[in-house]
Amino acid sequence: MTKIDQSVVALKRDKRFARIIKEHGLPVFKWNNFERGDAFQSLCRSIIYQQISGKAAASILARFKRLFRRTSFPSPEMVLKAPARKLREAGLSEQKVSYLKDLALKFSDGTIKHRALQRMSNEEIVEHVAQVKGIGAWTVHMFLIFTLKRPDVLPTGDLGIRKGFQILYKLKTLPDHAKMEKLAKPWRAHASAAAWYLWRAADSIKPKANFAEPKADEKSPMVGKK
Repeated sequence: MTKIDQSVVALKRDKRFARIIKEHGLPVFKWNNFERGDAFQSLCRSIIYQQISGKAAASILARFKRLFRRTSFPSPEMVLKAPARKLREAGLSEQKVSYLKDLALKFSDGTIKHRALQRMSNEEIVEHVAQVKGIGAWTVHMFLIFTLKRPDVLPTGDLGIRKGFQILYKLKTLPDHAKMEKLAKPWRAHASAAAWYLWRAADSIKPKANFAEPKADEKSPMVGKK
């Protein structure tokens, strides 16, 4: 039995999740393989996708990759050497160019110790990777789930997760971090799979008036959506 299967079995013990599991089946995650290149690629992609629509971000990412013709994805050293003007021509803002440059620098000079990430706790990784400009807790939580495949990540700063809690637990208002952690105690070790179902719950209804727009680092990923 895979870790995902184990998580689903555990979540089914909660009647709230049992209903949504019956509706959506097993979680579908588009995993990234954990290598230096994939860690860097994953974080580059996260920066490019910040605060813009998925369609626009995908177009910019494709143009960004085409700037480096001899490889499918540039190395940190290649991004460092690329002129900022060239990166802006791909559609990146000046701010995002500075974020990508800082990410590339910290991978190149060893500030981000990518080979040690698997040995770190979730909390240590959040603190470690957030040294990069433009990367906050939400981005690192997505990295933990989709690149490092951690089973126990609960991205409480994500608007979709908050909506999902409100729907599943029939709350009057969007819950805060403390409330979500309290509700999650029975299934906290399986929070990554739970997050997938919470996103599905949030997707199932139209936004209501008390659902505020997400801030820069708390947009929900549309990964594995059916």
